[in-house]
Formats: sequence, C-alpha cells, structure tokens
Amino acid sequence: MDAAEFRKRGKEMVDYIADYLEKIDKRQVFPDVEPGYLRPLLPDCAPQDPESFEDVFKDIEKIIMPGVTHWHSPYFFAYFPAASSFPALLADMLCGGIGCVGFSWAASPACTELETVMLDWLGKMINLPEEFLAGKDGQGGGVIQGSASEATLISLLAARTKTIRRVQSEKPELTEADIMGRLVAYASDQAHSSVERAALIGGVKIKNVSSDDTFSVCGSALKKVLDEDKASGLIPFFFCATLGTTPCCSFDKLLELGPICNKENIWMHIDAAYAGSAFICPEFRHLLNGVEFADSFNFNPHKWLLVNFDCSAMWVKKRSDLTGAFKLEPLYLQHHHQESGLVTDYRHWQIPLGRRFRSLKLWFVLRMYGVTGLQEHIRKHVRLSHQFEHLVLQDERFEVCAEVVLGLVCFRLKGSNELNKALLKSIDEAKKIHLVPCHLREKFVLRFAICSRTVESTHIKFAWQHISQLATDLLKTWE
Repeated sequence: MDAAEFRKRGKEMVDYIADYLEKIDKRQVFPDVEPGYLRPLLPDCAPQDPESFEDVFKDIEKIIMPGVTHWHSPYFFAYFPAASSFPALLADMLCGGIGCVGFSWAASPACTELETVMLDWLGKMINLPEEFLAGKDGQGGGVIQGSASEATLISLLAARTKTIRRVQSEKPELTEADIMGRLVAYASDQAHSSVERAALIGGVKIKNVSSDDTFSVCGSALKKVLDEDKASGLIPFFFCATLGTTPCCSFDKLLELGPICNKENIWMHIDAAYAGSAFICPEFRHLLNGVEFADSFNFNPHKWLLVNFDCSAMWVKKRSDLTGAFKLEPLYLQHHHQESGLVTDYRHWQIPLGRRFRSLKLWFVLRMYGVTGLQEHIRKHVRLSHQFEHLVLQDERFEVCAEVVLGLVCFRLKGSNELNKALLKSIDEAKKIHLVPCHLREKFVLRFAICSRTVESTHIKFAWQHISQLATDLLKTWE
C-alpha cells in the first residue's frame, strides 16, 4: 500500500468507523457466538501472497463484527464506561502515524513534554494539590500509564523499595529478604482485584481491611489491623484507598485514612479509576478531599473523560520515589540532556520501556471539548443514573443496594440470590442490553452503569421497561 492508496483507504475506513458509531444502536449489543466461533472462519496459516485491501475490508463485517461486544452502544450498561470521542480517535490516528516510541526526552521531545503539560492541565482541572504537579520546578508530576492496574503496581513497587531502604538504614542488620518477608500491603475488601494482583507480582503479603455499612473503609478499621500486624512484627508499608469501588462506587474515607498512613510511614495510593473524572465538576470535588495525604493518585480518562483507551493518569508527590525504584541507565538509552534537570525520561516511571504518544489524545479532547463540555458529559451521565434509580424505587419488587453517587446503580429483585441470577440470565439471553453483576456482602446484585457517550433518557426507559417485563415473566414462573 503506497501513500496514494493509503489516502483512499484511510478515507474509507474513517467513513466505516463513523457509520459504525452513528448506527451502533442498531447492532445487538452482545454477540450471538459461542467460544471458538472465529477459528473455522480463518485459514490455518497466514497467506503466502499479499491479499487486497478489499478482501480484508469485507471480512470485517463477515468475521470480526459478529464477535464484537459493542461497548459504545447506548444499550451497554456493563462494567464502567470505555470512553471514546471523534477528537480522541483522530489523535490516535496521528499517534500511529508519527509512530515514535517515547521512552526518553531525546526519543521524541514533544512526546515527553506534551505529556508533562497535559498531566498538569488535568491535575488543575480536578484541583490537585500543587505538590502533585510538575510545573516548572516541582518535585511531583504526572505520567500516563496503560491502566489503573499498572499505576497500582508501580506505586506498590516504589513503596516497597522506599520502605526497604528506610528500614535498612534504621536496622542495618536486617537483609532485604528479612524485610520483604515482613512487608504487608492493605486495601479495602471492596478494592479491585488488581490491588491483590499487584501484591502477588510484588512478592508481598496483602490484607483486606473491612469496609463499613456504606462499603467504605474508615480510619478505625485500618488502625485496628495495623496495630495487630505491628504487634506481630510485620511492617505495614502500603495502603490502596479506593474512590469509586468497582462493585458499587463507594468511597474510602481519605480524611481519616490519610493521617494514619502519614504517621505510620505507609505509602497511600488512591485508585479513582472510574470516579476520578467526576472531580472536574465542583459539586463532586469534595469526594477527593484528603488527597493531600496521598503519595500517589490515579484515575482513567479512558473511562469517563472521552479519551479512548489507553490513557490512565497517575500523579506522584515526589517523582524521585518512582525514578529511584526503577532507574537504570544503559549507555544506549542515555542522552546529553538527561542530567540538566529540565527533562523527564518517562521510562523511569513505568514498567515497559516503550510508550506511545498518548498525550495527543488528551490534548485534542481537552481543547475540543473544553472543561465545560466535559463537565456536561459527566453531569448528563449522573442525571441518567438517578433517572434509572428513580424507576427502580418506584417498583416495590426491587431494591437499590448502595447509594447512587455518580453513574452506577446497584439494584436487585427483593428475594433470593438464585432469583436474581435467574433475572440476569434472562437479560443475558435476550441480548437487548448488557449488564454484569457483583456481590455486596452476601447479596447477588445487578450493576447498571451509564456508559455510552450517546446514551439518552429514552435508552434508560427502554432498559428499565425491558428489565421490568423480564422480572414479571420470571416471577410468574418462579412462583
């Protein structure tokens, strides 16, 4: 494919994507395929000779689309939003076209410097304390990670290194292995599984801290487990607080937890993967109060801020805490500006070496929507979640199982877990809308997340009428 054909085919692909997104509501949100559907549709081996673009293009609808779950459908209410917008898609095209691998400033100065500035822009939008911003000469700063899971792992590993060095300076007789065997990380019993996974990768113990009746961790619960572990000779070193938990969007009490972590030399990381985008709205910013006690903070613009995957924003108060844990300087990666103090080499802030020019997506979206446009997007989703909550509460057969704060409603039929599993099975089999469940304590609960950029009140009404009718049919047979 030469440049001339690329121009032609590129326009065709843009038209195809625009048509796909404009008419996505006409597609069944969840596919009608069984595991292994795709292999019989493809040859056993790659083609020996080149095939035409037309042949590849026609197979998109024939082979790929039948197995796609349409995340951007207005009937998709599962998981959390997967953000997307036309400005972000155009920026991703430019990112692919430039094709730089921005592991250091010298590898592509614009790639590094735009990221630093965009994370400052974003930090100011949510009113992050000054210490988290790079500015012209700050000690903190932001970085784009691939996911919140990566941000949690990075912060845990940095905390581990920092703690080992501190303890060894206080007790030189202890080896690194001695200390590693006693380190303990903590997170809410509602925290995402990626926190436990980070501890597995980091080779440290992890303990759940019990949440209260609102599914939030409070200071007294953390202090209790810390006192017990310290009395047993363990070394608490890391706590992951969650703002907007995956099961029900609950919020840990930062103003109680932060001072405890600071006093006990425990690194506090805040995972606000979904909820963090809402903090650009002044009416939701109070949910972030206490961030000033944290060592690191993360949320995903690729969930709710119209920036398509992957774009996970992470900030640290002291970037030396990260670079001190991961910095290696082989000659082939060195450059003559690295000791100037004026540049950032993001390879020291992450697990992989290579990185894409992801800040282009933020730059396009922040400029073309503006803060007010993004605030309206968030507020619309919150309004729609309260519309759905109101519909649920009007039906005495159902209950809402957690406070609706942002764009997630947790609800269920009053009755057994088996009844609610049967209701979800009916929803899954009908394939009109897509939901996923969670457990809140002993209850099997259905999660209804407002996800699509194009979702409207009519889609909420349709979803509720559909769920209500399936519940009516189910209860007749259940009785």
